[in-house]
Amino acid sequence: MGKYHIVAQGECFSSLAHQYGFKSYRMIYNHAENAELIKLRQNPNVLHPHDVVFIPDNELKEVDAATEQTHHFVIKKEKTIFRLIVKGEEEKPFADTRYELKVDEKIFEGTTDSAGKIEQEISAKAHSGHVVFYPKDEEGNELVGLIPLNFGNLDPVSEASGVQSRLNNLGFECGKPDGAIGEKTKSALLTFQKKYGLAESGECCAATREKLRQMHDWQ
Repeated sequence: MGKYHIVAQGECFSSLAHQYGFKSYRMIYNHAENAELIKLRQNPNVLHPHDVVFIPDNELKEVDAATEQTHHFVIKKEKTIFRLIVKGEEEKPFADTRYELKVDEKIFEGTTDSAGKIEQEISAKAHSGHVVFYPKDEEGNELVGLIPLNFGNLDPVSEASGVQSRLNNLGFECGKPDGAIGEKTKSALLTFQKKYGLAESGECCAATREKLRQMHDWQ
């Protein structure tokens, strides 16, 4: 029969799949009962608190096997991949830069690629963490930068708080993503619109939301 799940802050389709024992988020995401929600939330990593997601029954698979013998079965679950591109001034990527990624209690070390990208498999139920990266100055000395991470906390771009979060993440500072479009957010919007050749209104128009989505929500 299935059930309906009311989304809380920090949840996404991957975390729901893990919670309800599905091997892939697509088994929930692609269900016909969720079709209307998917029209609003095209990115499976982005849900909004109080969204209602239908959770279908997780059907058990039957396998013929001989009795009175020991059998081993392997369940392959879909990987959850965290991706982040780190850029500095003039959108110059921090290429080939050493970093330490902490996700909950796990620490991963590595080096960004030529585009400044970090890519790491993480737990579908991850909640928070941070990235410490070590770019070098012109003299070759390592500097230290830190980016806090809150997995599943990005609101949809249709929400004012989602617009603010994306602006902040892209370097257009507008303060706490509280959903209130004040002067600081309007100033950030104007700067963003000017940079990308949009109508400079300082408002969250459809064209601005779409550009924010294109620049931020790559998968």
